[in-house]
Amino acid sequence: MAHGAAWAGSLELRVRTEDGDELRALAHPGLVGAPAVGERVLLNVTALARGLGTGGYALVVAAPDSLPQDPPPGPGHLVKARYTPLQTMVLGVDEQESAHHEVLREADDLGGLPVVVADLHSALPAVIAGARHAARRAGHRAPRVVYVMTDGGALPAWFSRTVAGLREADWLEACVTVGQSFGGDLEAVTVHTGLLAAREVCEADLVVVAQGPGNLGTGTRWGFSGVAAGEALNATGVLGGRPVAALRVSGADPRERHRGVSHHSLTAYGRVALVPVDVVVPVPPADRAPAAAPVVVVDDLAALVHEQARGLCAPQGHHRLVEVVADAELLDALGASPVRLSTMGRGLDQDPYAFLAAAVAGVHAADLLSP
Repeated sequence: MAHGAAWAGSLELRVRTEDGDELRALAHPGLVGAPAVGERVLLNVTALARGLGTGGYALVVAAPDSLPQDPPPGPGHLVKARYTPLQTMVLGVDEQESAHHEVLREADDLGGLPVVVADLHSALPAVIAGARHAARRAGHRAPRVVYVMTDGGALPAWFSRTVAGLREADWLEACVTVGQSFGGDLEAVTVHTGLLAAREVCEADLVVVAQGPGNLGTGTRWGFSGVAAGEALNATGVLGGRPVAALRVSGADPRERHRGVSHHSLTAYGRVALVPVDVVVPVPPADRAPAAAPVVVVDDLAALVHEQARGLCAPQGHHRLVEVVADAELLDALGASPVRLSTMGRGLDQDPYAFLAAAVAGVHAADLLSP
């Protein structure tokens, strides 16, 4: 066994199995300790064997030769990943033993805080890139962004190199893990208290809500983890925030149900989100010459996305359509991201519209902050 890269809460390993095969594995030292080179590890390869979204890793369940020390006694009684062998106990920002309990005990109002909700974790850096671009263009400081991570994908926030990289680059103020997810800078019981903590404790200017890395879909109308995006918009609206829906869009996905606006967004925003929200669509610059290169927003795809988004908005639906220009400067802002942009295995060059659709939601959210 050999050690590889390490980032906040994660340690990459190169492991040789009893059959002589070599695997990439990932350990979360907070759960299983930090295995030493030459020691045995117990691996879970369930998802890896099926080629599912674990980043190509087997996951370390235990290191029998060097079990982690028992954590010291301390406050907190939120159990996450409950009733699994690796359940973990954390201090919730909202619970009685927290220093922030009194602040959150009666907290009930986001005060118009812009909250961008996205289906996929890959939207996070693109939303922030758009928000920072808008602030810079307006001559304002970069917004203080907090990420509220839901539990539809990875449960440990430690799994995300994106979060670690954004924190290191000072693009992200804090990560709040809610529901069954854990490992953020703050832990919360629900999306509602996660949002309130982002405002009251982290003093966020802007919040992004999305599931952790990974995504579960079944090819059915309702069987996908992104349904929770609609519920997050409802939570934002109920608490007096300004809900902004980032569309999941693709011009390169071979699956028809994800071309243009994904059916995930159409269902989550069209059927689950009951409060009125801002649905943001990228549009080409008005003065773009037809033969301009590179074409940032392809005309036929833009028309399809616009038509699909209009179906969510008044007068057909109850949401508000917001058009934001996606120009070469916004594309450059995405290219300057401190973390790698990748969605469903495709980067910015392969599927630029996926990231532009998220970025314009960030642009709009930042514009809402303007005096």
